[in-house]
Amino acid sequence: MRLPPAAAAVALAAALTACSAAESETPERRGETATAEATSPSPKPSRVRKPFTIAFGGDVHFEGGLRARLNSPRTALGPIAGVLRDADLAMVNLETAITTGGTPAPGKQFAFRAPASAFTALKAAGVDVVSMANNHGMDFMETGLADSLAAIKRSKYPVVGIGRNDTEAYRPFRRVVNGNRVSIIGATQVLDDHLIPAWTATPDKGGLASAKNETRLLRAVRQARKQSDTVIVHLHWGTEMQKCPNPAQLSLAPKLVKAGADVVVGGHAHILLGAGYLGNAYVSYGLGNFVFYHSSPATTGRTGVLTLTLNGRKVLKDTWTPATIQGGVPVPMTGSARTQAVADWKALRSCTGLSTRP
Repeated sequence: MRLPPAAAAVALAAALTACSAAESETPERRGETATAEATSPSPKPSRVRKPFTIAFGGDVHFEGGLRARLNSPRTALGPIAGVLRDADLAMVNLETAITTGGTPAPGKQFAFRAPASAFTALKAAGVDVVSMANNHGMDFMETGLADSLAAIKRSKYPVVGIGRNDTEAYRPFRRVVNGNRVSIIGATQVLDDHLIPAWTATPDKGGLASAKNETRLLRAVRQARKQSDTVIVHLHWGTEMQKCPNPAQLSLAPKLVKAGADVVVGGHAHILLGAGYLGNAYVSYGLGNFVFYHSSPATTGRTGVLTLTLNGRKVLKDTWTPATIQGGVPVPMTGSARTQAVADWKALRSCTGLSTRP
């Protein structure tokens, strides 16, 4: 869609003044405007908010046979891209370092990395922002971190949960969508114990936004609340292959909501977990694998896209589009299999303490 001159000027100003990976802007979809500082003292017209949609997918990497899919970035994510593009915003967890060098982190069984063309593939699939705050975001240690940050800067692709210091790592991605000022923060509750000091961003050191530092994370949420209509927190959390939220998740979710989060989503367990309302906020405890190798059809290969419809702080609707991972990429389900998969997803709520409505 061609932008009118005024809107194009605002979008250009935002791109030129962006100061971090999290605040970089991708080409706007219908109803979106980029954030920019006012330069005129004249009164601004009041914003009119309309409902918008945001789609969430689970964990993504490009290891093994998936690496070859990056040779054709526009089709790398397969048919699920249509579901992502239909939403006003889309987000996934990018579970890899963006580097071709570095040394794998000590003591890790699996170390993931991908070239910067991963950003091209995600953008082509309609993904507007990713989180790299997870237990693979620094798999290639400081060299991998430097390469990742350089790739983010070159591509201007929006990434949260990682930065040159804690200010950048906890800084939200911001976008105005249908008049709604949306902020998205990324953080990880899952880090190998022996890597926590090296991987955690601090005022003096680059790294990842850690949810283990609850005080710092909650401060970021409260700050975002002051200047946003909708606040979303994307977390890497949970216990692998455990279908119910663990005590750390059950403890953190209400704290985030109290601090001002309207939506809390995440993953890590490799399987789907339940979702629903916590008061007026919406929580999804696990989105499972998404673009992932070695997925079993009955467990780790079950996936999908969670699409939320929001207006300001109100979550108006949740929609689950079930899919199965085939050849490493999600393929949307159809017919009776789709109907059963939606019912199965709703049943996962039973052990979460969440509600079907606000």
